[in-house]
Order: sequence, then structure tokens, then C-alpha cells
Amino acid sequence: MSIKIKKGESFVEYEKVFKVLSDKSRLRILATLLKEPMYVELLANRLDLHPSTVSFHLKKLERAGMVSSVKEQYYVMYSINKKVLNINVMQILSSMRTSSQTEEEREEEYNQKILSNFFKDGILQSIPVQLKKRKIVLEKIAQSFDCNRTYTEKEVNHIISDFHPDFCTIRREFIMNKMFTRENGIYQKIK
Repeated sequence: MSIKIKKGESFVEYEKVFKVLSDKSRLRILATLLKEPMYVELLANRLDLHPSTVSFHLKKLERAGMVSSVKEQYYVMYSINKKVLNINVMQILSSMRTSSQTEEEREEEYNQKILSNFFKDGILQSIPVQLKKRKIVLEKIAQSFDCNRTYTEKEVNHIISDFHPDFCTIRREFIMNKMFTRENGIYQKIK
């Protein structure tokens, strides 16, 4: 497994690496191999572990590409793969922006699904009960208002009635959700 950072690379690969590194015995094996290549029995002796335990962990490390093995005479010598283990965690974390873009795309997809479920031909069929869905619907209706101007209650009612006949509830929801301000019967959309 390669640990090179590429744009758009899945974090599943990094998760696998960190899972392999999350075991104390494997970390001890890697720390010991930093000094010099070793065979299973020598590692087991130095770490006070059973050879089968060391073999088990070495296989996991080898599958993750963190160690490599070479047969020398009667022994299989294991050495650390410094290229693979030279992971820059800051670089991984900064590349998470790609992952957050994917999250934004999923959120946008979810919003579109909600809007298509509640709106038919631009008309709101019902006001969602669930707060998250209601906010999505309210934000859609609020797009019909300009932040740079004020509206009378009659104007607000007229614009909302294009979407749904219960303009009183929607108008009240705008205020409760801090999407609009209301002062002396004058409404203004909050930026």
C-alpha cells in the first residue's frame, strides 16, 4: 500500500495506515527495526514477545508497506520502509479539504432532495416538521427577498403566498430562525 498523498485520494488508505500503527506491539517492532534489520526470533527476544506474535504483527506491517522482508540464508530479515513511514501528518490533514468538499457536495445533494420532496412546480406542498428540513425550505423561500431593502408585512405575505398559502407561519418562522428582522411591521432579510 502506498501512502503518497494525491489530490482527491481517499482517507480510507490513511485510516488503514493509522489502524496498523495503533497497536503498541507493532509500534515497538517498528521502533526496534529503526536501529537495524532483524529476523523474527531476534525481534521476539528483544521485545519479550512470542515469535508467532511478532510474525503476526510483521505480516500486518508488511501488508501496509511499512516493513519489507528479504531472505538471507536461513532467515527472513525485516527492515523498516522509511519512505512509507515518512508520513507528514500536517500534509494529510491539510488535504482533508478535499474530503470536506465531498461533504459539501453531499449536503448540497441532501438539500436538493429535500427541496424536490417538498416543492412541486415551485409550490411548497407542506411545511416540514423536522427543523433541519424546515430551515432548508425557509432558506429557499428567503432567496426571493433582497437583503438590501425592507418589506412591509403585506409585501412579505404576498411573496410568501407565491410558495404557500400559510404565509403567517412562514413569516413567523423567518423571525424565529433569525433569517429576518421585524421592527414596527417592517421586515428585512438578514445577510
